[in-house]
Amino acid sequence: MEKFEKFKAKEKFVEDLKILYPGIGDEKSKPILTEKINLAAEDFEKIAQNENATEKDYQNAIGKGLDRFKSIYVEIDTEDRERVCDYFEELMDIVGLESSDGHLNNFLYGF
Repeated sequence: MEKFEKFKAKEKFVEDLKILYPGIGDEKSKPILTEKINLAAEDFEKIAQNENATEKDYQNAIGKGLDRFKSIYVEIDTEDRERVCDYFEELMDIVGLESSDGHLNNFLYGF
């Protein structure tokens, strides 16, 4: 659970040259996007606390988490959408989930 707390505590959407991310395109969106990512982390954390958690539970959490971005999707530029996906991949790594089952591709590319 410590990994989830570290994930939620770190500043998000800042420049990261390792992945060639220049930082958020629209600074006013930063707290909104950060909140949505942290809610997804909380969803993952709740599932991880359940000893009977399944891959399907995490897949559902990814879908639910990405759905939170629907209302502002058109306002998010491509680099920031990619960063959202990177954050979901970090959450997947925390729980050892290999695939988003297409959720991230659907979010990023619309198919």
